[in-house]
Amino acid sequence: MRKDYNLEKRKYVIGGFVVVLVCIYIVRLFMLQIMDDSYKDKSDGNAYVHKIIYPSRGLIFDRKGKLIVFNQPSYDVTVILKDVQPFDTVDFCNTLQITRQEFDERMEKVKETKRFYSEQVFLAHINQEDYGRIQEKLYRFPGFSLVQRIMRDYTQPVGAGFLGDIREVNAKEVETDDYYNPGDYIGDMGLEKEYEAYLRGVKGEEILIRDHVGRIKGHYDEGRHDIKPQAGHNLTLGIDIELQAYGEQLMKGKRGAIVAIEPATGEILALVTSPTYDPRLLVGKDRGKNYAALFRDPEKPTYNRAIQAAYPPGSTFKPSQGLILQQEGIITTSTMYPCTGGYVVKGLRVGCHGHAAPLNLKPALTTSCNAFFCWGLNHMLNNKKYGGTEKAFEVWKNHLVKMGYGKKLGIDLPFEGRGFLPNSKYYNEHIRGKWNANSIISVAIGQGEILATPLQIANLCALIANRGYFYTPHMVKRIEGVGVLKRFTTKRIPSIDAKYYQEVVAGMRGAVLSGTCRKANLEGIEVCGKTGTAQNPHGRDHSAFMGFAPMNNPKIAIAVYVENGGFGAEFGVPIGSLMMEKYLTGEVKRKDMESNMMNSRIAKQK
Repeated sequence: MRKDYNLEKRKYVIGGFVVVLVCIYIVRLFMLQIMDDSYKDKSDGNAYVHKIIYPSRGLIFDRKGKLIVFNQPSYDVTVILKDVQPFDTVDFCNTLQITRQEFDERMEKVKETKRFYSEQVFLAHINQEDYGRIQEKLYRFPGFSLVQRIMRDYTQPVGAGFLGDIREVNAKEVETDDYYNPGDYIGDMGLEKEYEAYLRGVKGEEILIRDHVGRIKGHYDEGRHDIKPQAGHNLTLGIDIELQAYGEQLMKGKRGAIVAIEPATGEILALVTSPTYDPRLLVGKDRGKNYAALFRDPEKPTYNRAIQAAYPPGSTFKPSQGLILQQEGIITTSTMYPCTGGYVVKGLRVGCHGHAAPLNLKPALTTSCNAFFCWGLNHMLNNKKYGGTEKAFEVWKNHLVKMGYGKKLGIDLPFEGRGFLPNSKYYNEHIRGKWNANSIISVAIGQGEILATPLQIANLCALIANRGYFYTPHMVKRIEGVGVLKRFTTKRIPSIDAKYYQEVVAGMRGAVLSGTCRKANLEGIEVCGKTGTAQNPHGRDHSAFMGFAPMNNPKIAIAVYVENGGFGAEFGVPIGSLMMEKYLTGEVKRKDMESNMMNSRIAKQK
């Protein structure tokens, strides 16, 4: 019999077609059963309920163990879309005191997730009154339930500038971090944001069984697969909460900041920004409304001036100049410079107040002589050993960078500012023609282009108090179960030899005894200080002060900056002195000075 080759070919074609079809089905089944979880979720959703158990968020204490931030029970109204059945929406809205429009918007938001079988937040942080009403009627609203959560609360209405708050996660955060689900809460601003990974803890889970009509019958496998939540780590701060509260009282009605540091550790004792707000405003259902109001406030209470604002440091900058000029061999302790009412050269004049002259470094700091430091910078920038003005300026700038100016110090708070420190390139681009020492001489006294944060000024003070080293300023003293973060225990040593600090310390001590800081004098305590009066082209000068005490074995270094406060001795010195007295002695005896500072108000100037 003759072979039919066409039939033979057809057999292979049909066989091949069947093989391809089978492969398609196999791939499809693989995608549905292995790669796509939706059918499994639907199946599991009919039989099981996975209930998240939220952990207790870590508490926050001050350096003396006083509780600052704690948790209060709160409740979220949650919904499982699969279980929702027709109900009286008017009654539901009235019970929760929301409008029908709010109800529709929230349901639409929940539906957009397309998570029909899992629990989602419908309304967060309801108050006790709403909780009581909805609990009694919950059986009327199938698919809805109540989940206990936590809400932050505060022992005192202070510290908002560094504490931060918590808010609902956004879509991006859910997408980038597997820990979060829609409706979860996350740290927002301040320490809550910076230490979120430690504070949040670890979620738990309960697996519950449904019967054939959807009712919960108990735990799956007697709870053997349930996971207990793990509470977040507690934080102990370097902050003295009583000192913080006192500082906020002193700064009421003013704009500016106070930063107090323990020199030996870098722990921040007080971080005051003014104006500020009550942190309890950003708690509960009204958080969004209150936050919007704070954000719109022209006084900018959410702006942390202590670490973000960049100010001309004024004469608080002069101690750094004394250190650099000594290190570079431009001056010695006996070098004398003239002051004929200021720095006067080739038609240029930088004014100064009356005092004895000529003078060396110590009395120059005591009297805050502008001319001394202008002459010093002039001689440094014109010194031939550097090979030119630009190279000399870079040497000067690099010393300052190592002292913590012109860059972020690395505090454990978000959004730290870096201030501004010009370099040669900046002047090449912004000054027509060739610039020289006299073109930029104002930087010698903390004016011109120099800008610093109050944190940077306080850190310079801590550096001088320690005679040549500092630790990165930080808020958190200890994390429960973790300890101290290593980056805060590393000693940072700038480029100034230790021997050059003594003359600067002596000058700052002289300023308190007989110079511009006499209001900082405390009975029985050797205080060192330096005033700053920063010129302000937009209104009255800014009042600044930095100081530390005691002179030997210092316990506190502080910087105060009051916008439009006038002379440094007018507001900066009294406020800084009162803060040191409060911290070192536990009480304030100078009641007249205290009352004057607390009751003083400074009108905003454009």
